Amino acid sequence: MSDIDLEQENDEGIGRRKALGLMAGVAIGAPLIAAASGAGAAPPAPPPAGSKSAGQNQAPAPAAAAGAMKPGEYVLPPLPYPKNALDGYLSAEILEIHHDKHHAGYVKGLNDAVAGLAAARQKNDFTQVKALERSLAFNGSGHVLHSLYWNSMSPNGGGEPKGALQAAIVASFGSVDAFRKQFAAATKAAEASVWGVLAYEPLGDRLVVIAPENHQNMSFQGAQPLLCCDVWEHAYYLRYKNDRATYVDRFFEVVNWDYADKRLQAVRT
Repeated sequence: MSDIDLEQENDEGIGRRKALGLMAGVAIGAPLIAAASGAGAAPPAPPPAGSKSAGQNQAPAPAAAAGAMKPGEYVLPPLPYPKNALDGYLSAEILEIHHDKHHAGYVKGLNDAVAGLAAARQKNDFTQVKALERSLAFNGSGHVLHSLYWNSMSPNGGGEPKGALQAAIVASFGSVDAFRKQFAAATKAAEASVWGVLAYEPLGDRLVVIAPENHQNMSFQGAQPLLCCDVWEHAYYLRYKNDRATYVDRFFEVVNWDYADKRLQAVRT
């Protein structure tokens, strides 16, 4: 089954706390969906974009620790660079379809799930709650991971990690090279529609590599995603066809270590 078929199947079949924002029940290690109206000005290490109050090409700030909560609608964040900025790795056509169609679809599905749950509460009719909760998890995690994915790449990316991130990688994996090999192997070997994710796991105070399936499955609850590589077929097929391995290997040519380093420093504060 292709990732497109799987995406359709999930749409038809369905229709955690610290993560620099609030996440409602999405199982990619308590990632970082932030409600639109709860976000303020973006700090140096924001979570992925996705709220109305986030600045242009900025991700929303953490929700305020105090004050009234004002849940809002989720929105599609703009790309943090022009669509042709990664052309040596991914074409403008791929980014346009992926961002404007696929990511937008997850945002719509997430808003629909939130609205459906609100309607169920109002009617006191929870006969569809399982499907709605599944939709919330699937589309919410899809929105989170795609928002992180765009920021995990940069036209000025690649090279080697520095600073706190480099030290954390060495402490957690033994060396940067060992991390690269594990990340690449896990991302290539994961089945079907998956992601490769570098995350910070606070209980063990270490970095981990996880490979979530369908956005929300096979995750590590509580782990904070720092960067990710999307290996659903729609992310690369127009250029790499079925050569996922080359696409994953070349991800390190554009990987945005600086963004991941800032995120790590923020989540460990």
